[in-house]
Amino acid sequence: MYAPQQPILILSKNTKRESGRKVQLENINAGKTIADLIRTCLGPQAMMKMLMDPMGGIVMTNDGNAILREITVQHPAAKSMIEIARTQDEEVGDGTTSVIVLAGEMLAVAEQFLQQQIHPTVIIRAYREALEDMVRILQDEVSIELDRSDKKRLAEVVKSCVGTKFVGRWSDLAVRIALDAVETVSLTENGRTEIDIKKYAKVEKIPGGSIDDSCVLRGIMLNKDVTHPKMRRYIEKPRIVLLDCPLEYKKGESQTNVEIVGDQDFTKLLQIEEEHVARLCEDIIAVKPDVVFTEKGVSDLAQHFLMKAGITAIRRLRKTDNNRLARACGATIVNRTEELTEKDVGIGAGLFEIKKMGDEYFCFVTECEDPKACTILLRGASKDVLNETERNLQDALHVARNLMLDPKLLPGGGAVEMAVSQALTNKQIQGPYRAVAQALEIIPRTLAQNCGANTIRTLTALRAKHASHPAADGPCTWGIDGETGQLVDMKEKNIWEPLSVKLQVYKTAVETAILLLRIDDIVSGSKKRGDDGSGPSPAAAAAGMGE
Repeated sequence: MYAPQQPILILSKNTKRESGRKVQLENINAGKTIADLIRTCLGPQAMMKMLMDPMGGIVMTNDGNAILREITVQHPAAKSMIEIARTQDEEVGDGTTSVIVLAGEMLAVAEQFLQQQIHPTVIIRAYREALEDMVRILQDEVSIELDRSDKKRLAEVVKSCVGTKFVGRWSDLAVRIALDAVETVSLTENGRTEIDIKKYAKVEKIPGGSIDDSCVLRGIMLNKDVTHPKMRRYIEKPRIVLLDCPLEYKKGESQTNVEIVGDQDFTKLLQIEEEHVARLCEDIIAVKPDVVFTEKGVSDLAQHFLMKAGITAIRRLRKTDNNRLARACGATIVNRTEELTEKDVGIGAGLFEIKKMGDEYFCFVTECEDPKACTILLRGASKDVLNETERNLQDALHVARNLMLDPKLLPGGGAVEMAVSQALTNKQIQGPYRAVAQALEIIPRTLAQNCGANTIRTLTALRAKHASHPAADGPCTWGIDGETGQLVDMKEKNIWEPLSVKLQVYKTAVETAILLLRIDDIVSGSKKRGDDGSGPSPAAAAAGMGE
């Protein structure tokens, strides 16, 4: 009877295997290296990185996720560090730099315990306990409620997010754009609020002008021109029809054979095609629209019929743009012209116009009554400036969205890290638990470093502030001013952060440290020569005869 063999780990020259403490210390070093790379990108005085991609293009940014996306690393532990920046970006949109710096420090403080021969699971248990306490302290003790209708306070929170970015110089403009866009696309149905920035708030970047010219349109902008030069380019209060079907005769799929017998057949064929297009146009003209948008093509004949009826046609729209248009002007996307009715026509827009910006034509559908979709128009000196502005704006949009969905705030400037660190230290638990409290201090320390302050003196003073703060007065909100390096009360300075971002930072950083500490073996094997039949058999290789 055949007995299944156990899988054999073939150790040859091609297979590298390292295990135990050495691997754990290597993983910690890899995490620290990535954190050191990103550390200078934290806070208002953050430096930027210039990255060259293999194609010769450049990226200038101080966004943690954008930097790590562009660099190539070999070490598997460093790869998982890069992954957490992406998770943070997708989940809450901000805090990508903080999460890397904190995860790196969480790993660094574990190093001393590994060298003291403490088992990784003991460290992990302490980290888990500390994380639970951190989350509880954040939610119950340090956070404060925010009134969603308080626009001034909302603006302050978004401003402290934008302040650390390249757009910080135009922070008022960026804050206004972010809040306007989020307010426009938020939709409340059956007591549930939905804010879909990705689908309904499109960022259009047009080089030229200055950043001050950027704005949120009350409507949609498309990079399209009218199909026929004689069609109208400026229509007030347009009636808009959105289609998802071609306004041309049906084309054959790949190869179509038509057999013509009589001399009249070809004329008849053309006539049938013409009649088909005419019928499509009649269906459209019947609902008396001013503008027709379609995702497919518009033939020359259809353009002629529509132009005679005074209708402007725009073709080959993206599906996503069509969906945004439908939300903005209240039209319904129709798949067959026969089904067009009065209620499918969008009458919510106030103005349709074609404008030339730079050397391209753009179609604007603006002044909508109650648009639930919008376009953010960004202007700037160059493509690099525009790309960085867009990245910064995405962070601001996400912060505004998080505040609308979960309106709780924490003091910024490293104050919350110091408060949580103090609370963990007060529990008088030694070992790795205490080390987590020390690791949290990396955020205020980095803020002080990046603006050239005396790190030791500043941190000692901040620690003393938090230690001497009476518990009856609520949480201590003293932190470091990232511009000057002075100690300031964040309440007075109005620097706040959303709770959801901080929670995600802590959870992700500690979980990653736990994950990397659990690894005690890295095995990387390359493909054996025997696999393609040219070398010795796997059995021979296992016996050591292959090499």
